[in-house]
Amino acid sequence: MDAVASRESSARVRKRPEERREEIVAEAAAIAIDEGLERITLRAVAERLGVRPGLITHYFPAAEDLVSEAFVRAAVREREHFFPAEGDPVERLSGFVAHLASGASRPLARLWLNARHLSRFSAPLAAVLEEQDDLDRAALIGIIQAGIDAGDFVGLPADGACTRILLAVDGSGSYANSERPLQGPTGTRFVADVAEWSLGLPAGSLAP
Repeated sequence: MDAVASRESSARVRKRPEERREEIVAEAAAIAIDEGLERITLRAVAERLGVRPGLITHYFPAAEDLVSEAFVRAAVREREHFFPAEGDPVERLSGFVAHLASGASRPLARLWLNARHLSRFSAPLAAVLEEQDDLDRAALIGIIQAGIDAGDFVGLPADGACTRILLAVDGSGSYANSERPLQGPTGTRFVADVAEWSLGLPAGSLAP
């Protein structure tokens, strides 16, 4: 028995099916962030985990399904950073724009660009992309509506403000693959400026 087969046999004994499936999806999500969705193959995931490709096929007979789940995993984890649960609406929105301005979301911006392109050729990916887009909108609308209800935001209705802000996010994200990303106050504060304008906040109200 070779080393890979030995590791695989040992892993099969130690890990329950749900644990192994979780491990596979997590590894595929890491590949998606690091290298792109098109680099997710059954062999690539197997090599990272030190198992045979047949084990990956057992859980994901179609690589297309693994790609879709990997994207969902990455998007869900990033949403936790984008939309903090603690704080008042202004603080939560400040956290949202600060996360963008810091550059920490650039890998995910690349992933979304990648997913939007590949979804043209993959119905499963197109479906989960739309679902995650709706969840992002719902999370942002929730923050905005809470601010409107509290009297903090006095601009557009929540849905309209959300649309403007996400258009600003996507516009900034379109430069994610550029060697010269948006820089300076105009670039780094673009989403914050649009949010302040849309919500009737004084300039500089949201953290850069």
